[in-house]
Amino acid sequence: MARAVSTKTKIANTAIAGTIGFLMFFPILWIVILSLKTEEDAIRAPLEVLFSSGWTLESFSTVQARSDYFKHFSNSVIISLGSTFLGLLIAIPAAWSMAFVPAKHTKNVLMWMLSTKMLPPVGVLVPIYLIFRDFGLLDTRIGLTIVLMLINLPIIVWMLYTYFKEIPGEILEAARMDGATLKEEIIYVLTPMAVPGMASTVLLNIILAWNEAFWTINLTAANAAPLTAFIASYSSPEGLFYAKLSAASVMAIAPILIMGWFSQKQLVRGLTFGAVK
Repeated sequence: MARAVSTKTKIANTAIAGTIGFLMFFPILWIVILSLKTEEDAIRAPLEVLFSSGWTLESFSTVQARSDYFKHFSNSVIISLGSTFLGLLIAIPAAWSMAFVPAKHTKNVLMWMLSTKMLPPVGVLVPIYLIFRDFGLLDTRIGLTIVLMLINLPIIVWMLYTYFKEIPGEILEAARMDGATLKEEIIYVLTPMAVPGMASTVLLNIILAWNEAFWTINLTAANAAPLTAFIASYSSPEGLFYAKLSAASVMAIAPILIMGWFSQKQLVRGLTFGAVK
């Protein structure tokens, strides 16, 4: 039986939730507003920015004329999708072995993998930079795809491991008794049953790879620069150009926001896969 809640409590909770939601969304709203202003209007006080008469798309046209947006966009798409695909190729067999053929130190290995995410990236920047330089991977899509796959691999393995643990092992044993090989067991039995969890893993990894700024800025110059480097290019020693920087930010975050909006149902479904119902 549902707990009775008074009307005042509902109104208060709604107001609190609405306020928190607005505060979370406000930074995105503000950069959209600044992107539609001139540089002169963008540096004014907030109220003056809101009520100034000028609304223009000049910043967007200036950004596109200065930087090839679609080149950076294609780099982001290739790097994020490529790193996700490579991560799945490695993570699915690894998660399967951890979930269904655990060894004595399986959990210790999993915790060690997750602990690598706690290390500050700057601590390994120099060795990775030197390795990339020696192997000719600096400012290449392949190099960025590999490094983003490696930094997100622990999360992919951990998420798939938790999803696979919720699948009864008896189903896989029945498939083996029917003559299924290991490859067929993973592709035709295990993978279809974990589709919701795998979908959320893919979506989350794409978002993480798309928003990764540290490695994409430090390991690229021009050829393989994604949208994170595209945004950073509008922060100059002479000062910030708020309108242009906001326009570049809107152009960079719009694709991932749209994808997240339309895939939020699948993402939530996958993240709650195996939860107590």
